[in-house]
Amino acid sequence: MKIFLNSTRSNYFEILSLEDFDNIHQTFRKIFSIKGPVEAKIFVIKESISIHQLSKLKNHLDNLNVFSICIYSNDRNTILAGKSLRINSTFLKEEEVKNKLLLYKTIVKDDILYEGTVRSGNRISSNGNLCIIGDVNPGAIVSAKKNIYVWGKLLGIAFAGKTGNNNASIASLYLNPLQLRIGDVIAIGPKEKPHNYYPEIALIDKQTIIIKPHIIETKN
Repeated sequence: MKIFLNSTRSNYFEILSLEDFDNIHQTFRKIFSIKGPVEAKIFVIKESISIHQLSKLKNHLDNLNVFSICIYSNDRNTILAGKSLRINSTFLKEEEVKNKLLLYKTIVKDDILYEGTVRSGNRISSNGNLCIIGDVNPGAIVSAKKNIYVWGKLLGIAFAGKTGNNNASIASLYLNPLQLRIGDVIAIGPKEKPHNYYPEIALIDKQTIIIKPHIIETKN
């Protein structure tokens, strides 16, 4: 089963694979606190989802402030289960479900802009750059294939260049993380708190993560 989440306010898209409903609570803990109303599209191919499973899934989606849930499946039992829960459910042929899923995948944005606090237990993952306007609290984890920019306090764990890009960087107005990782290099956050509120950037220099002032050059 694949789920496509669209938050109109944060412009965030994610596709999740939910294979074990017994651990669905842990799965949803990995989703960050999505801002604003959320639209959910559920794609079920060659699987049969029961009323009990869908009910459990719907409860978790409701906690994300979902205003619309749609199910597309080639399994009639799944469609009947969805309709019994008053979920908009459409029966399609297998190839039609795959084509519709592919259509949604093509509009997934690589870069993510998130506005708000990333709280403990929340995770945000980007397939491109990740820009956060707000704080990243201790216990939160943020990651990106490219660079991470935090316009606020970075107090949690940050992982840039998660596909092995050692040229990635992590920048923040207040850089005091629990742990930093860039590519395949890991560093524990500094014991001393930053004395000044000015942008700093973490990057790799000679296979070591260093932190230095982040100077933004401007053209006259």
